[in-house]
Amino acid sequence: MDGKPKLLDQLREQIRVRHYSIRTEHVYAKWVRDFIRFHALRHPAELGAAEVEQFLSYLAVQQNVSASTQNQALSALLFLYKHVLHIDLPWLDDIVRAKRPARLPVVLSREETQQVLQHFEGQMALITGLLYGAGLRLMEALRLRVKDVDFALREILVRDGKGMKDRVTVLPQSLVLPLQQHLLWVRAQHELDLQSGFGSVYLPFALARKYPGAAREWGWQYVFPASGISRDPRSDQRRRHHLDEKRVQRAFKAALRKTGITKPATPHTLRHCFATHLLEAGQDIRTVQELLGHADVKTTMIYTHVLNRGGLAVLSPLDRH
Repeated sequence: MDGKPKLLDQLREQIRVRHYSIRTEHVYAKWVRDFIRFHALRHPAELGAAEVEQFLSYLAVQQNVSASTQNQALSALLFLYKHVLHIDLPWLDDIVRAKRPARLPVVLSREETQQVLQHFEGQMALITGLLYGAGLRLMEALRLRVKDVDFALREILVRDGKGMKDRVTVLPQSLVLPLQQHLLWVRAQHELDLQSGFGSVYLPFALARKYPGAAREWGWQYVFPASGISRDPRSDQRRRHHLDEKRVQRAFKAALRKTGITKPATPHTLRHCFATHLLEAGQDIRTVQELLGHADVKTTMIYTHVLNRGGLAVLSPLDRH
């Protein structure tokens, strides 16, 4: 034994060095394990372009995975070869990524959106209110820290959003008072955690080492904390994490069912509604782009195709008299 870490441990180390999320860590490790098992436990260093293409074809043809899932598997293998095995394989650049089908986002009308939102209460109402009222992604809302909510300026600072970018978006006036009241309860819970020897929260990157006491400070706590203490799989520390996104997803599904709306909406649909309804109200597209955090305005322009104008604003010949 040379004491060299196992391949998956090396993979996790390189992921953490680059500050990738624990979700990415779990997903990449899964795909590397699946790749190795698919090729009868052979080491990836012994494999080449043909084996990668076989694996991707297997996923698409036999497992019938979506294009995004196939691309996710390829991204994991690209990371493995480049950052863990340090193998220069030019053929990886030639592998064709599966193309996602060009679909318009699901959007609810303003009336439908209000029908869904009225079925939430408490912190679920606050979370869904931020998805629709501020255009947050679900995980952006759940990872929100107390210090990133500016009640005076009515702004929300989204840190390390998609693409590890920061952005500022609007805090809806209608959520100010209920959110302040919610934080009073969260602060009381945090004080009890401190008294019980907990009260420390996960800090991103190297902040925990640079500011040892920051993890217990009020400003760094999650706006939407979990109901109980859990063990951090990376540090093995016991602390209070943020609310599990599955709870929001289940609550949204239940609310949608109660309304009788048949559209295949999810919590992320509320972000689509935020953008579409702003554009319907006459907001300029550049402002919407900044609020959403899109790098390219072309990404934002997809919402111009789903504006509530019916049939691309075309008057049917049947309606002409």
